[in-house]
Amino acid sequence: MEIEKIVTGMLDENCYVIKKNNSCLVVDPGDDYQKIKNVVGNAKVVAVLLTHSHFDHIGALRNFLTKRGVKIFKKSSVEEGNVVIGDFSFQVIFTPGHSKDSISFYFPEEKLMFVGDFIFHESIGRCDLPGGSVSEMKSSLEKLRKYSREITIYPGHGETTTLDYEFSHNSYLS
Repeated sequence: MEIEKIVTGMLDENCYVIKKNNSCLVVDPGDDYQKIKNVVGNAKVVAVLLTHSHFDHIGALRNFLTKRGVKIFKKSSVEEGNVVIGDFSFQVIFTPGHSKDSISFYFPEEKLMFVGDFIFHESIGRCDLPGGSVSEMKSSLEKLRKYSREITIYPGHGETTTLDYEFSHNSYLS
């Protein structure tokens, strides 16, 4: 599996293109569709994964809504649990706190998790925006304790980290 990060928009949002066997998933198409399309190249987009619906994470979504056969994964259209779509197998995990509709996507085979604004390097997403909740964030963070510390975390902004690093250095997880 190949992962490419595209930083988009005025808030430097991380969009990810995950490729496998000439098909791909797009995680949080923040903005600048042309930039995303260039990274997708000739791969077939089978789904768009939305970690939450804040404007900086969905700016280019409208460009994918018109594509035939592209499934959109967002909290209102999925349940927690295992998903297989094309060559991709992942788990949907509800992780509210930053927003009511925050979800994370965990790829157990590869030990990768796409978390949007749930967790950042040494921090977490803001809970003071509309729909945010400190108590829901605490519950979501608690869910992480059951996962392998070897997981690589791909956040919605900033640098990639690991669950092990965050348990050791992130004051919100200690």
